[in-house]
Amino acid sequence: MTTDNSIPQTDNFHIGNLIRTELERQGRSITWLAEEVHYSRENLYKIFRRPWIHTDLLFKLCDVLHHDFFKDCSDVWNSRNKV
Repeated sequence: MTTDNSIPQTDNFHIGNLIRTELERQGRSITWLAEEVHYSRENLYKIFRRPWIHTDLLFKLCDVLHHDFFKDCSDVWNSRNKV
């Protein structure tokens, strides 16, 4: 399955949910994150709804939240491919 941007999606992995969950786990607000990444709150809510994200934004979110979302993606890929 692909989006109109031709970015592949997986059946069970949703990066937007993962980012939102990590933000909540840290007890941080959407306003705090918006200020840190220089995005509007509305744009962040849109990101949370998407199952995909551009890598440059994901790098920024990893930095700000001190969480390796790329490892999360890799772990899912490895578990599906039994690597």
